[in-house]
Amino acid sequence: MAAAGVPTCGDLPAAVSAFADAFVDFAVSGIFFPSSAPASPSPAPPPPAAPTTFLPSPSRLVAIGDLHGDLPKSLSALRLAGLVPPASASGGAESASASTSWAAGPTLAVQLGDILDRGGDELRLLYLLRRLALSAESRGGALLPILGNHEVMNVSGDFRFATPQGFQEFSAWAAWYRAGLAIKRRCAGLQPQPRNPFLGVPRAFPGVKPEFWDGMRSRIAALRPDGPIARRFLADLPTVLVVGDSVFVHGGLLEANVEYGLERINAEVSEWIRGEGGDNARAPEFVRGRDAVVWLRRFSDGFNCDCQRLEGVLGMIPGAKRMVMGHTIQTEGINAVCGAQAVRVDVGLSRGCGNGLPEVLEINGGGAEVRVITTPPAEAWQYRRQEAEKATTAVKEKRGEVKDGLALLVRESHGLKEVEAKA
Repeated sequence: MAAAGVPTCGDLPAAVSAFADAFVDFAVSGIFFPSSAPASPSPAPPPPAAPTTFLPSPSRLVAIGDLHGDLPKSLSALRLAGLVPPASASGGAESASASTSWAAGPTLAVQLGDILDRGGDELRLLYLLRRLALSAESRGGALLPILGNHEVMNVSGDFRFATPQGFQEFSAWAAWYRAGLAIKRRCAGLQPQPRNPFLGVPRAFPGVKPEFWDGMRSRIAALRPDGPIARRFLADLPTVLVVGDSVFVHGGLLEANVEYGLERINAEVSEWIRGEGGDNARAPEFVRGRDAVVWLRRFSDGFNCDCQRLEGVLGMIPGAKRMVMGHTIQTEGINAVCGAQAVRVDVGLSRGCGNGLPEVLEINGGGAEVRVITTPPAEAWQYRRQEAEKATTAVKEKRGEVKDGLALLVRESHGLKEVEAKA
């Protein structure tokens, strides 16, 4: 029997839940998702599938590097790859809703992780990529982001590189999510009852400016293991993806990773993000530490890489010819070393970390033809003109006049010593 004062919804609980979810989605991102509400109540949902690890070579394979919370620049990269219609086809709008239609047919696109941090469009990017992936699937293609170290950091509650704008975006999400919960709670027939992700999350954070407390609380609730954003947008992403003869990983792989099992790594990270080890479980070993698959820079930093070791790692993965990595900004653009066995695609795209020219890696002919798609010169000037401004900002940062990430959030009176962290 329904609780006193709470109306039952008869045959409509699934529709009420779907409406609430669509309401929140649109309020947060401006995007509508296809309805997934069942026609009638169903038994317990099937257990979630493990992330994809191995896929055959498509006719066209594209790789895009780190995005870091920058929606306009990310859309530029998607357009450069031909994954979404040109800006003119949507009236020049730089909105997520204008670019959720897949335009690349059977293309398979891999995004190398680090969607989060350093910018204020993190949630809008997660929504955009998921909606675009659904559109790709309906048109014979695929868009597959993988996890980066910044996704792992945020699920772990490490917000060192979140920005004030990023915290504000999560505060806005929390307000709409609570409104969605209120709608669902008006219907006593919903099974299971919606879980409140804010339970158990602190309301105050000593040492952080009070104006950011709500953003901190909202970010923790959304992204901790089994948080609604973590479970929906991150838990099903692979940490390592092998497509034909190309291995995609944010940081890099070592022999121990392959011996442990790529599918096993993907499954264990997914289980952690889904909260199967509890809300406060520690991240799995292979995504922690400097040699972790999302942190390694051995094959992406500089041009004097350990090519012999890389060749040995690739030799442990049947058919693998190259490792495609993000994580380490390549100021000279997408490049390859070790006889093109190490391909580095992080161009520092986001205005929050480099504002690099958008570039995209394209692999055709089952791996036989590899090329870089670069920003046309007619568009490149709009990024290059900001070099002088960036140089001025760098000088101010060195003098301590400009703060980034959590340095903006910490109270001045605490006198905390700033340290450099490469991430």
